[in-house]
Amino acid sequence: MDADAFIQTEGLTRVYSSGPVQVTALRDVTLSVERGSFVGVTGASGSGKSTLMNLLGGLDTPSAGRLSVAGRRISDLDHDELALFRRTTVGMIFQSFNLVGSHTALENVSLPLLFAGVAKKERLGRAGELLSAVGLEGRAGHRPSELSGGEQQRVAIARALVNRPHILLADEPTGNLDSHTSRQIVESLVELRGAQSLTVVMISHEQTLLREFADEVIRLKDGAVTQREGLR
Repeated sequence: MDADAFIQTEGLTRVYSSGPVQVTALRDVTLSVERGSFVGVTGASGSGKSTLMNLLGGLDTPSAGRLSVAGRRISDLDHDELALFRRTTVGMIFQSFNLVGSHTALENVSLPLLFAGVAKKERLGRAGELLSAVGLEGRAGHRPSELSGGEQQRVAIARALVNRPHILLADEPTGNLDSHTSRQIVESLVELRGAQSLTVVMISHEQTLLREFADEVIRLKDGAVTQREGLR
């Protein structure tokens, strides 16, 4: 394995069983991602993109192979260690914004800090700073129903970053947005990558956005990597 890589997989495989039927969702994936890079992942539905994202985020465990982050072998962690990894190292955003409808934007962003036991003053301070970072300083008191789709996704991004992770995983973050808003969201991710020293891995079907903003695009098919294209 490459000792200099920030994220490294070696022979990463995930097999799901349903009775006697076994489905290989990810097959022998070996990758290395540099710290601070922006990597796009693309492929047809069922190609293994979300399975890869779930493994990188510690939401699932591999059937075979290895996964390391910053030299630490994540694939060997137990349940409690994975929970700590998710809370301290990884932020995740999805196509659906998953905001709490009864909470304001500020409360939604601060919610992970509540679960982490952070004092209220610090929770709200850090949440406010991140809402400003994503351009929503004037919308902190608004609930999701009072925000546009793009604004809701920005709240979700701020929430994903409030625990100061090193990695941001984005699973189709522009899937519910129009083309103009999609571009704004990806531009925000690029800006935040520099400001927050993030490594970003984003799943997307939007080839134009990936080719414009990503450092590298990885294509999956039937659970395997079929192409890696360095762009910058």
